[in-house]
Amino acid sequence: MPIRGVLFDFDGTLTRPGSLDFEAIRKALGFPQGYPILEYLNTLKGTDKFRALAILEGMENAAARNSVPNHGAVSLLTWLKKRFLPFGLVTRNGIQSVRIALRVFKPFTESDFAVIITRDDAPPKPEPVGLLIAAQRMNLEPENILFVGDYRFDVLAGTAAGMITALITNGYRSTLRPDDPCPRYEITHLDEIFAILQNP
Repeated sequence: MPIRGVLFDFDGTLTRPGSLDFEAIRKALGFPQGYPILEYLNTLKGTDKFRALAILEGMENAAARNSVPNHGAVSLLTWLKKRFLPFGLVTRNGIQSVRIALRVFKPFTESDFAVIITRDDAPPKPEPVGLLIAAQRMNLEPENILFVGDYRFDVLAGTAAGMITALITNGYRSTLRPDDPCPRYEITHLDEIFAILQNP
């Protein structure tokens, strides 16, 4: 099927990896090491959950202030915009940290994205709901969307949503587990997306 739109994860995909230190966040929250942060947060109740969410958002926002576009991100978005291929974001982050980080994506602003889905809008990946909402808002069928992400949750969500998936490793070891679905594409840098879009 032809690719008619592109969705991206944010941290480590459109931004350079490393801004968010997940183990430091778990330590600050008192969460078990290696346990998915949002999933553990959702086991909390009342003031404990409110306090943990405030700490998480504060650390996300601080990391966002130090974020920079990933190699090739701005040129890829420019290429997509010139060809009228809509693009959007689906992230496990909150909207405030996304808006802070987007300040360094000049000339692009939030309004250039066809859709931005955060954990405030839908259950976080690996649940596919956010991706399906994004597809609906873009007026595209999921099978006509390329979803690019840097973590196994992105591949799980994209596959469950019926999208074409691309895992970007940024030169690091793949996060996929042996029983995970394989992405259609595994790439090292965003520059490789140009070839995928021209020869899917």
